Amino acid sequence: MIKNFNSIFSGVGVAIVTPFDDKNNFDKDAVFQLAENLINSKISYVVVQGTTGESSTLEFNEKKTVNSTYMDAFKNKVPLILGLSSNNTNYLCNEIKTTNLDGFDAIMSVCPYYNKPSQEGLYNHFLNISQATTKPILLYNVPSRTGVNINNETIINIYKNSDNIIGVKEASGEVKRIRQLKSILENDFLVISGDDFTMIDAIRNGADGIISVAANVYPKVMVETYNQIISDLNNEKTLNDNNFVLNEFINLIFEECNPSGIKYALSELNLCSSKVRLPLSEISENLKSKINKFIKELPPVK
Repeated sequence: MIKNFNSIFSGVGVAIVTPFDDKNNFDKDAVFQLAENLINSKISYVVVQGTTGESSTLEFNEKKTVNSTYMDAFKNKVPLILGLSSNNTNYLCNEIKTTNLDGFDAIMSVCPYYNKPSQEGLYNHFLNISQATTKPILLYNVPSRTGVNINNETIINIYKNSDNIIGVKEASGEVKRIRQLKSILENDFLVISGDDFTMIDAIRNGADGIISVAANVYPKVMVETYNQIISDLNNEKTLNDNNFVLNEFINLIFEECNPSGIKYALSELNLCSSKVRLPLSEISENLKSKINKFIKELPPVK
């Protein structure tokens, strides 16, 4: 069984955006700007084509271009995880088999959405996709988007009966789930927070790090905060989710829709445009002014 990925996928991972130009075409040049900023900030790894990467609006041939562009931009300097998901198990297995995964260190796959499968259905779905590849796979639990919550018992059973399921991105916001999983599986299984709102509490309860949206704009702050949390685990806990310096920013970027909020913030830093694809839309003028105000008061260090 593949284990000991903690050294690769602990710390701060970034759920990176997919930049589009003014005509809503994939913007290759912007990828290199985003990559340079993240590499210089010493983030741990990057997730390509996740929810924040608007993977559901990318055409099949576009995805190939997106993948190759991110591989070129990061040039083995930062590990890459590729989001591959579907609510059609057979389709997903075929997609995994036919996708060039050579430049990616792992796959992240979300719980099947819309269908609302049972726990048995989730179990069999993930076992099937684990058999479609030898690449390490990170489960992704985000019930607010998928309409289904994979429970800890199912996660444990999937892990014990597969050869390449290495962990879960837990974005339910339920920190107790992280604590329970880590108490049972300890260091053999990665439990990564997928929720910027509860990052600090999650890491204090055993999470191996975070896959963050806010880190697109504030990578250095997120890395420094993670390091501070780890150094303070056995000391006085002065930092918490309520007094975190980015708490207001996190609320703002998710106020209307992700990634519309974070893309607007990135556009203010001239790292990419604020363009998103339908059915998403750009954020309101009122929210733009709030994000502008925050960025002016706490400028990201580039």
